[in-house]
Amino acid sequence: MHLLLIADPGPPSRRVTSIKDRFEELLRQSFDADVHVDSVSETIRVQADHQLEMSTIDSVVSGYPSADFVIMLTDIPRHTQDKPLIAEVLPDRRIAVVSNPTLGAVTSRRRLLRIFMSCANQLLPDGHTAPQHSLPKRGQWSARTDSGRRTLHAHSFTGGTRLVLGMTMANEPLRMARKLSRALAAASATGAFGIFYSSIWQMSHHLSTARLISIGLISIAVMVGWLLTVNGLWDRPSRKRLVQVVFYYNLSTVLTLVICVGALYILLVAGILVASLIVIDPEFMAQIIHRPRAEFTNYLDIAWLSAAMGVVAGALGSTFDSDVDVKNITHAQRLRSRVYVADNG
Repeated sequence: MHLLLIADPGPPSRRVTSIKDRFEELLRQSFDADVHVDSVSETIRVQADHQLEMSTIDSVVSGYPSADFVIMLTDIPRHTQDKPLIAEVLPDRRIAVVSNPTLGAVTSRRRLLRIFMSCANQLLPDGHTAPQHSLPKRGQWSARTDSGRRTLHAHSFTGGTRLVLGMTMANEPLRMARKLSRALAAASATGAFGIFYSSIWQMSHHLSTARLISIGLISIAVMVGWLLTVNGLWDRPSRKRLVQVVFYYNLSTVLTLVICVGALYILLVAGILVASLIVIDPEFMAQIIHRPRAEFTNYLDIAWLSAAMGVVAGALGSTFDSDVDVKNITHAQRLRSRVYVADNG
């Protein structure tokens, strides 16, 4: 038995690499046969209607003429019958397609192996399947149609949440936070004023903790809203049947940006806090805020309020460092790039 694993670059390729040897061993044990598994990293293109471009897959498979079956792990979130689609099997082409985002934000190697083994079972003729313990714990394959096509959908209750979290993690928000270096520089410059202006010290001292937290959350929301608007990251469904799909895209985009901006905000708070501890004399601060002595929480309040001021006043108007960064930040943007490549390939 010769299997070919095709994975999109990035997280899908890393996941395939981590389970390839174990998958080969499981196949060998389950089917008591000589098994060889190859893997290749290749961007899976899509058609204008966002359906998989099979010619891309055919061109990759042609390099492995001895491959009996093909399993693809794609970064494309798939959705049919109003449910997130985990996997789809096309027996006539001897291909199974697994959607990486639908597996969730954190997918164990064990669960991914179960999915792959289940796909291998579906690709084999009846009577040649492996033991049923290899099937996924959740979900059930649809009944075979005349074409033999079968689908495995996510759980109707948790599938949507798992898909959104999976899409968010696939966007790699912490890595994308580095693409906002210009915004961070502008926010740092403005936030630094809070260290040198005593009015900020007094204001932060008299504001309650709840109000300070609210100010921080509002500043993050303002920055997220600005990035969504100026970069055109909010999508609108072109067809009625795509409303739910686009909702998942938008929700994952917002969550990605919240994590991005939130990470930058915490980084800014930490930087201002360290600087304020170095610059501001405790006795001088105690005189300004009319306290017997200055405490660490006073420095933290100054850093928190200054960071909020920096995000709103300094980073507002900033964007990502390049157009390439914008195109790669969300699934919707990357999907458009796949269509563009396919149309010009």
